[in-house]
Amino acid sequence: MSDIVGIDLGTTNSLIGIMEAGFPILLADAEGERLLPSVVHFPLEGEPMIGRVAERARALAPRETISSIKRLMGRREAGAYEMHDGKIRVRDAHFAPEEISARILCQLKQNAEKALGRSVDRAVITVPAYFNDAQRLATKRAGEIAGFTVERILSEPTAAALAYGLDRLAEKSQVAVYDFGGGTFDLSILRLHEGVFEVLATNGNTQLGGDDLDSALVADCDLPIPEFEKRTLVIEAKHRLSREEEVRIELPFVAGRNYVYELTRARLEEIARPIVEKTRWHCARALADAKMSASDLDEIILVGGATRMPLVRAFAREFFGRAPNVSQNPDEAVAIGATIQAGILSGAVQGVVLLDVTPLSLGIETFGGLMNVIIPRNSTIPIKAGEMFTTAVSHQRAMSIHVLQGEREMARDNWPLGKFELEFEPAPKGVPRVGVQFAIDADGLLHVLARDTKTGREKELALTSAIEVTDEAVEKMLEDSLEHAFEDMSERNWTEATLKANEMLKAVGGARAIMAGQIGAAEDGAIAQAVAEVEAAIGEKNLLRLQRANANLDSATQSLAAAVLEKVTR
Repeated sequence: MSDIVGIDLGTTNSLIGIMEAGFPILLADAEGERLLPSVVHFPLEGEPMIGRVAERARALAPRETISSIKRLMGRREAGAYEMHDGKIRVRDAHFAPEEISARILCQLKQNAEKALGRSVDRAVITVPAYFNDAQRLATKRAGEIAGFTVERILSEPTAAALAYGLDRLAEKSQVAVYDFGGGTFDLSILRLHEGVFEVLATNGNTQLGGDDLDSALVADCDLPIPEFEKRTLVIEAKHRLSREEEVRIELPFVAGRNYVYELTRARLEEIARPIVEKTRWHCARALADAKMSASDLDEIILVGGATRMPLVRAFAREFFGRAPNVSQNPDEAVAIGATIQAGILSGAVQGVVLLDVTPLSLGIETFGGLMNVIIPRNSTIPIKAGEMFTTAVSHQRAMSIHVLQGEREMARDNWPLGKFELEFEPAPKGVPRVGVQFAIDADGLLHVLARDTKTGREKELALTSAIEVTDEAVEKMLEDSLEHAFEDMSERNWTEATLKANEMLKAVGGARAIMAGQIGAAEDGAIAQAVAEVEAAIGEKNLLRLQRANANLDSATQSLAAAVLEKVTR
């Protein structure tokens, strides 16, 4: 049978994936990004822009930029947009919500076909469990407009449960999926019956999500900057506060003076709590409809970007009386599940037998000496999992696959299991695509497969030592990971911040060269000052200073980025 892709058509971001060599891979665009912002910009001339370019264009033309279109699928109200007879007006044209969603799906289709080197025209597309028939039909219609045969409209909680591997729970297990995304919220109760998830009850709100939290933060921010810049600023701060207690972002030369935006996690939670509390009624209603209490549940999983917030996780723990399962990337779980369902329909995925678990995490070393986990510890075996990787340096001729086992953040602190190289054609950095699959069979044998997606060239390494570790060795590794957790995470954060800084410095240098003589002296001076601050922070090896400097440089170059975009797309 031909390929079937899995698609998460999200309010904020959308993703597409495919089963490759027996494991789900989320496909990235030419820039190596898996998340595609669900934003469409209609320029005065030329084809619509989709994704990050559309997001950047919103700063210049917000009225011609459509986001959160998922909230309007199958509906006739326009919300923030001018709407007539079920269609949104943009410039002199009118578009049905499914036509705009189709633009996003078209971009995902193009990204997938470019990454795979072959056409894809069959898809599984996810929707919230409480989407009504009109909303489901509109989603299917969007897929058809984009050129897909829509094989299945899959409920997001079912997809999430598949991604978490909950199909391997005991028969009659009951699961709650708390899905708090960018524009929608729902709580679904599922029961596993003969390998199939049955949705017992669901309750939610198509107009409640992270967008509402962002709007509340924007309203609380009194800086004299445009709405879009303010939203970008508070979203960045919100994301950082999932890891930090306080964020301080300096804004030089705004309206003739310097400003500082400060936000603490305590203030964020004060603003967010009334919005998060709105989910309580929906959770209680879903449990009541399923005729059960929270204590009857075997598992609670969190899905959606908003569930990264400590406040949301604390709410889930308090309401359900147990810690939620947060082992999966909340932004990617639904897409992974859709991809697995697509594999089931295409015959690429067969039944899995519950046998054992992995004692320690397995992964590979990535750029900067970091440990990238592919199979987390305590994963049920047999299991297959993988990711797509690319190059960090232009014109590489090979990728070294260094297989590791352990719980530390840096590769050097984990146990090396083996190493091999996969050769490929030299290309600019970020262009080669190498899929790396880890598969542990029922006998505890680890197979590591690396494949160049362009040529199909592949190499495989078989290892037995990955599972043959003593209880004492496992305990020692876990003790070390706890003992060094703070310093390990600090080093990882420093490495990631340095990599980001170097990428930004290079990009800003190129942009200033393109726009030489075309930006004001004050703005250019602010950018130069921000660049100098990043370089000084790197030299000082001060993580907090570098994180702030990176954020400041990103903020200071927003107008420059928009100007470059306008110039190159003119």
